[in-house]
Amino acid sequence: MPHTITVHYAQGILQAAQRLGLPVPVELQAASLEPRIPLQRQDAFWEAICTASGDPLLGLRLGAALQVGHLDMVGALLMSCERYGEALEALLEYFPIIAEGSEFQREQDATQVRLVYRPSYAVRREERVEAALASLVHLTRWITGDQVRPQRLALGHAARGEPSRYAEVLQCPVSFDGTESSLSFALADLDVPLIQANALMREHLRALADAQLERLGAQSLAARVQHLLRQHPRWGKERVADQLELSGRHLNRKLADEGTSFKLLREELLHAMAEQLLRENPRLSEVAERLGFSDESAFAKAFRRWSGMTPGQFRQGH
Repeated sequence: MPHTITVHYAQGILQAAQRLGLPVPVELQAASLEPRIPLQRQDAFWEAICTASGDPLLGLRLGAALQVGHLDMVGALLMSCERYGEALEALLEYFPIIAEGSEFQREQDATQVRLVYRPSYAVRREERVEAALASLVHLTRWITGDQVRPQRLALGHAARGEPSRYAEVLQCPVSFDGTESSLSFALADLDVPLIQANALMREHLRALADAQLERLGAQSLAARVQHLLRQHPRWGKERVADQLELSGRHLNRKLADEGTSFKLLREELLHAMAEQLLRENPRLSEVAERLGFSDESAFAKAFRRWSGMTPGQFRQGH
């Protein structure tokens, strides 16, 4: 089936283009009753508005004009997360709802985390990459109350206009002609609280987003594994593989093709769930029980391996 994007994202770009006075053919305007817009129509839309505009930074300006609501339920889900790191994980998992085929991938070292953007389209690629990254910069500032800004936005193509204009629009350093397009954030930014965090709303929206992903059939195997583990953190590899109608060995091979492993996915998810539970202040024994550890000592040992601190030290710092 052809890839699609959410109508809200398409309408956000359309409305921003209209505010700039760009002519948009009627047949390319997103119909409000369509929940998904075929990517081919969006290709034609971008070709039309870029041809009509003489602004080399059009994509950048359109992306910066997008609002949280233009990202469908994903925007509301990100906004309801407790901390910025949790919002980034939700973005990686649920981005197919916004745009099928394209994806963000996370890379992390001792000082920073990078979100690498891998688009699925070819038509007006540079303009659309700039729009996607600019929208994420804008969203980040909004949901964190302007506490988080990227350390750098890197583009895998040459500057389309005066480089200083990029910094003016994005309010962060920008580099060009790299091997890929990405956003870099300080590792400490992951712990910044969001201004509209809402645990009940987050879980409600996550359930809706899971159902939407299932309907789209767009989940990667890694996302499906994480979804099962979030619901059943005690499950091991064989149980998860059986649920996915795979052997344990086949599951490992397919996850390796996606650049990950069952062990890594499980530990990343348990770490994130542990931090969330510790912030909510249940008893340590309850956290260990809910995450499937034999006792508090086993959980504390695992948590120290994940984070470099004890559960008690983590609570004192948060």
